[in-house]
Amino acid sequence: MTETAHQLKIHSIESFGTHDGPGIRLVIFLQGCNLKCLYCQNADTIQHDGGRLIEIDEIVKRAVNMKTYFGKTGGVTISGGEPLLQSKNLIPLFHRLKAEGIHTNIDTNATVSNVYAKELISNLSDLVMFDIKHTNGEGFEKLTGRNGLQTALDLVALREQSEKPYWLRYVLIPGYTDRQEQLHWLGEQFGANKFAERIEILPYHKLGQYKWEALGESYQLTEVPENTPEQIQQAKDILEKFFQQVISK
Repeated sequence: MTETAHQLKIHSIESFGTHDGPGIRLVIFLQGCNLKCLYCQNADTIQHDGGRLIEIDEIVKRAVNMKTYFGKTGGVTISGGEPLLQSKNLIPLFHRLKAEGIHTNIDTNATVSNVYAKELISNLSDLVMFDIKHTNGEGFEKLTGRNGLQTALDLVALREQSEKPYWLRYVLIPGYTDRQEQLHWLGEQFGANKFAERIEILPYHKLGQYKWEALGESYQLTEVPENTPEQIQQAKDILEKFFQQVISK
């Protein structure tokens, strides 16, 4: 498949999504990711091969048809995979959605940085949800396959400088990302930022393990237990010292 400037390579589309940004949303999951997170629940979106090409016109049409359901808070979320890999083609889509008065949101790992990605992050997207993978470079690489921490910090800083709202998301993985010093790092790094509206604690789970097995790959975190309610509450208690709004999913 040869992608054109008027198309996106997608994995799937979810109508009436309620977990990918504010309100009711049309969620477009793009195909392809530059990371390979050990806990990924959508492992079938990682490979750049696969997926299908969809015209930007078709996405805009679907979004316009859903405007009555979006209300004042809903809209379109671009997820993945990693959306910023297709930044150049997302720009005309976001311009079209903006012209229709439709709220836009990007759910990103923030490790892709180019002129198009920066334009989306700093200007075009009404909201950005940053998935913060880890709190140091070594741990980041161990968990995702590459060290993208500084790039992520730079893009969050770019969004903060743009004075536009964003959310932070953090998966709480026992033995990997749940230490008290890591949670304090999040608070010290981002807690004073004026435009970080909230931080979400996402509990670790194994719901995507079967996808790894279906792809013929071994799931690496089979021995890692899921969070207890007490662990989630402890993390929330720490983060609430730094952030006005802490959400535990």
